[in-house]
Amino acid sequence: MISTSQRCWEFAQDLADAELRLSSQTPSKRNIHSKSGDFQTGQLSAASAIQQTAERRFLEETSLQRSSPVWSCNEWDPLEEVIVGRVEGAMVPQFTVEVKANTSEKYWDFYKSHGGSGFPQEHLNKAHEEIEEFCRILKHEGVMVRRPDQMDWSKGYETPDFSSQGLYAAMPRDILLVVGDEIIEAPMAWRSRFFEYRAYRSLMKEYFQKGARWTTAPKPQMTDELYDEDYPVKTVAERHKLAAEGRFVTTEFEPCFDAADFIRAGWDIFAQRSQVTNMQGIDWMRRHLEPRGFRIHTLQFKDPNPMHIDATFNIIGPGLVLSNPDRPCIQVDMFKKAGWRVVKPPKPLMPDEHPLWMSSKWLSMNVLMLDPHRVMVDKNELPIIKMFEDLGIQCIKVDIRFANSLGGGFHCWTTDVRRDGVMESYL
Repeated sequence: MISTSQRCWEFAQDLADAELRLSSQTPSKRNIHSKSGDFQTGQLSAASAIQQTAERRFLEETSLQRSSPVWSCNEWDPLEEVIVGRVEGAMVPQFTVEVKANTSEKYWDFYKSHGGSGFPQEHLNKAHEEIEEFCRILKHEGVMVRRPDQMDWSKGYETPDFSSQGLYAAMPRDILLVVGDEIIEAPMAWRSRFFEYRAYRSLMKEYFQKGARWTTAPKPQMTDELYDEDYPVKTVAERHKLAAEGRFVTTEFEPCFDAADFIRAGWDIFAQRSQVTNMQGIDWMRRHLEPRGFRIHTLQFKDPNPMHIDATFNIIGPGLVLSNPDRPCIQVDMFKKAGWRVVKPPKPLMPDEHPLWMSSKWLSMNVLMLDPHRVMVDKNELPIIKMFEDLGIQCIKVDIRFANSLGGGFHCWTTDVRRDGVMESYL
């Protein structure tokens, strides 16, 4: 494993080598497009300014990395600290239009009969055991594990615009996005998740007091205007057609997004328009982050029901991405032209009879990278384990099948707070 100090030294060496190459060029090469010596001097001054800017930015980032408790640039640098969600008190959301649009018709009767009550307790007990074991394994691998506060999600609440009750604090990836030294709270799009941020406030205040940036996106009103009450979701073919037309259950009434619809690769962050993330939400992120040098790319997938990008397009290393073969990326050539390796994971083995109330079987690719050479993966998914081994990545096998039923895999159940790395460009 390469240490941060070694990476800093290598970065400085690269800058020195670039300067040496520039200074060793003949005047004609340095001045190939010039019409005067002044222009040649200007070229060298510009190159020097670029170098100085790069050096300054690198030193600033290195200082931030050392001083802030929050630092993560991508999905694969060595993981040092992570938030893992909680099973306790998870509630079945009421069968509202936004829930219906995001779930399989296979489970609509379950929502109609159980909405507003707890998930089956025996199932939750097994999920709880799995997540606690997951935490123990993370600690054994040298990762600091943090947890949200326990809350009573059964309590009802009312705003001037709607009434609901809570859901859970199981999926920190949905609500928290770390970009460098900043942790961003997403506004969410389900009414049952309006107050989910409260479970993480103790952690957010702690990180802020220790020097992290803490940003909360504008909280949506979640009036009826945010949702297409007539959104037709009867068949998969119909969903495909609607998605291709750019029509989703969330409208453009106000910005909304889940953090899990964004995935990071250094200075480039990739987003998708989905059932829970609208274009105004993506634009809010763009306006917020691009002044700091980040580039927000909106990707599209042949997905009849997009919700969260990390079981469709999961970046697992520098220039290495898992791309769901059932939901191909329309802009995939952008990555291939940049020299990325696009890997199609094998079909998942999840049994049909296993309940997946909020997700699909493709949670098999919703993995958590501990570093570029180690991955947390479902121990039951033998084909994807072999795929990782063929890629030279060591698999740490964990069983969270019952936890999967609540809507997430290893990536969803976590938010990486701190990784040992520097901000780089991979495109």
